[in-house]
Amino acid sequence: MPEANQTPTPSVKNLLSTPASNQPVVLNAWVRTRRDSKNLVFLALSDGSCFSTIQAVIDKEQGSWDEKLLAKVNTGAGIQVQGSLTVSPGSGQTVEIQATGISLHGEAPQESYPLQKKRHSFEFLREIAHLRPRTNTFGAVARVRNAMSFAIHRFFQERGFFYVHTPIITGVDAEGAGQMFRVTTLPSENPPRKEGSTDFSRDFFGRPTYLAVTGQLEAEAYALSMGRVYTFGPTFRAENSNTTRHLAEFWMIEPEVAFCDINCNMDLAEDFLKFIISTVLEECREDMAFFNQWIQKGIIDVLKEVVTKKFARVSYTEAMKELEKAQGSGSASFDFPVQWGSDLQSEHEKFLTETVYKGPVIVTDYPKEIKAFYMKQNGDGKTVRAMDVLVPRLGEIIGGSEREADLSKLEARMDELGMHKEDYRWYLELRKYGSVPHSGFGLGFERLIQYITGMQNIRDVIPFPRTVKSAEF
Repeated sequence: MPEANQTPTPSVKNLLSTPASNQPVVLNAWVRTRRDSKNLVFLALSDGSCFSTIQAVIDKEQGSWDEKLLAKVNTGAGIQVQGSLTVSPGSGQTVEIQATGISLHGEAPQESYPLQKKRHSFEFLREIAHLRPRTNTFGAVARVRNAMSFAIHRFFQERGFFYVHTPIITGVDAEGAGQMFRVTTLPSENPPRKEGSTDFSRDFFGRPTYLAVTGQLEAEAYALSMGRVYTFGPTFRAENSNTTRHLAEFWMIEPEVAFCDINCNMDLAEDFLKFIISTVLEECREDMAFFNQWIQKGIIDVLKEVVTKKFARVSYTEAMKELEKAQGSGSASFDFPVQWGSDLQSEHEKFLTETVYKGPVIVTDYPKEIKAFYMKQNGDGKTVRAMDVLVPRLGEIIGGSEREADLSKLEARMDELGMHKEDYRWYLELRKYGSVPHSGFGLGFERLIQYITGMQNIRDVIPFPRTVKSAEF
């Protein structure tokens, strides 16, 4: 095995954009495919820097070649190729490497290497998650995910937001769903007990603690001192759901903004989505062309429409009237009942975006019974200033609200729900000391990647998925 080159070599992306002038080049890459023709060997080489591969051509009649070494240069092998960058006579790329030497970093025995020149199912590739980034699909997903991550920070930083790292371990259930992973150092067998229950005073933190479902509550604390903040980090939900839309570990983007009402919040959410989508369309053209052709035909045109079209804004009550009208006229049939007070299901959200408004929709003013305790109550006593952003094909992609800034109203709502206010002492004090109107939203990063790429299963847009009964990698 050759020693690692101390000077970084050009990437495939660099070489493909370099004019051919027969200059000497060195490339470290993996062999994607190999094709032999008489005395010529054609290698398609990839290093993950872009979607395309670059071709290296070995002419066995030129120079002295080690046949035993060449026999090991197959799909999956890590190699270094030395040669010159020349004009490519073939179609599909302008340059290729005329190889003068090959060094083998590491072979990939063909009898056992699981990625061969054929299409593999996504189900199979999940079983080899450590190797699937080497495929076209998952390399493209990784590059899009990277571009989106950087764009998220750029969007907020350019608008004066501060990036806040909120705790991964929490003592409160912000969403009220109760589906949280417990964090404990107590023995699983025979834990200490007190008055018939587990004695958490003897646990590491001296109280029950969990992996956080959200960083929102802590982000509010910083918004109410720094004005504009956002979080972008891992969150966890112990939901026993084995669907294409659920993960146990996922990433969330959560901005919180002081002196911002529900309308300001909706503007921010719309601008944010359009910025991220525009960035991907501009910076990941090759990868998006692949998704457009092989994963979700027409996805690029759909995304361009989202970027250029003004989002419709309707109240929950108005949306319900549209659904009831469609159901009553027989133009639509829903599996879940349509009635005021029930939550919108995916089928309702898709009907609103794809049939009624024919584009993204922001639904506001939901019944308070189906929304979280911290949302600001409207004067009607029945609804709260919630807002959900719905997009065609997926449904809800963003959920947010104006937060309740009135201490007495927040405490009354918590009493209605039977919550232990002492667990939220510090959160309530944010309303006691210098409370101001403020709003925010949450966006599941993987849901957004799914939407932009057209990938059908959320397990295929995160590097190593954590789901029910699955944490192998």
